[in-house]
Amino acid sequence: MSVEFIGFITNNNSSETVVRSGPVLDPPYIETVAKAHELAGFDRALLAFHSTTPDALQVAQHVLTITKSLKVMIAQRPGFTAPTLLARQLATLDQFYGDRVSLHVITGGNAIELRQDGNTLDDKDERYARTNEFLDVVRLEWTSEKPFNYNGKYYNVENGFSQVKPLRKEGIYTFVGGGSDAAVEVAGKHADTFALWGESYAQVRDVTARVRAAAAKYGRPAPRFSLSVRPILAETEEKAWKKADGILERATALQDKTGYRRPNHATDGAKRLLALADQGTRIDKRLWTEVAKLTGANSNTTALVGTPEQVAEVFGDYYDLGISHFLIRGFDPLVDAIDYGRELIPLTRGLIAARDEQRGIAAE
Repeated sequence: MSVEFIGFITNNNSSETVVRSGPVLDPPYIETVAKAHELAGFDRALLAFHSTTPDALQVAQHVLTITKSLKVMIAQRPGFTAPTLLARQLATLDQFYGDRVSLHVITGGNAIELRQDGNTLDDKDERYARTNEFLDVVRLEWTSEKPFNYNGKYYNVENGFSQVKPLRKEGIYTFVGGGSDAAVEVAGKHADTFALWGESYAQVRDVTARVRAAAAKYGRPAPRFSLSVRPILAETEEKAWKKADGILERATALQDKTGYRRPNHATDGAKRLLALADQGTRIDKRLWTEVAKLTGANSNTTALVGTPEQVAEVFGDYYDLGISHFLIRGFDPLVDAIDYGRELIPLTRGLIAARDEQRGIAAE
């Protein structure tokens, strides 16, 4: 099983510990970070979605234009663009940029924020039911060789058809994220990869088992799995933990300026991370929960702390649990992306290749 590293391209230089100083949409910064990811050996990069931020589809197109091989993972929320239109938009990009496009489906857990885009479905399970129909239509638009009809509760299409198709016959590679039972059900039916946040070994075992069972119900092979985590690296373990303490101190001091504060709600994914934080600040070998606890786990905020060799070893553990994609980003986004490329990414690839080779020899 091959391993893939996914980075994260923000629209500007900001994080829990970095206060934005430039414009909300900072093209020179985006270009620098995109090229840094490519040079660092990342396979693809996530372009996130929020109801108030620049459009991820257009940012992704710019990233594809100024890089040569870096793939993009474009986050989109069902319910705000017609599925037929989004399917054609993505297929068109895919044709222009040679199978470097993937879709990341985020249904959204914050009803208050979703209303900023005009959402009218406050019940999350109902939003996932809409997502299910949305992806039904998207897949038909990508794969149907003749006009199709679709009659659902949320979408009705008459004689739908796209002249432009993705390069992959089965459609554009699709990631699905979420922490609820409804999210697992949608992933079982539609996901090529299911995206988890940085959870404990036990939580990963639980979620992956549930997703595999959901896929089996639809007669599909199990999807692959992605883990999102924030590596904090240093040349010694002691220095890495000291660096983590500094990050927590700075994130605490800058909460008012960065806006990374506890929200007045918690998604199912956030609840899982907060439950983990309640178990302690350090989980398993080196999973650190303090920033998740500070911010209410409002995004992927758990970290792996240690030397590059130590963090690569933990990635190997997750790989043994079925994780094949690692979405990694730092608290200093540009600097950390470059740093990951120096040692962490090549060390992990080498470690996992060695494990696969050993297994192959043992199997023979």
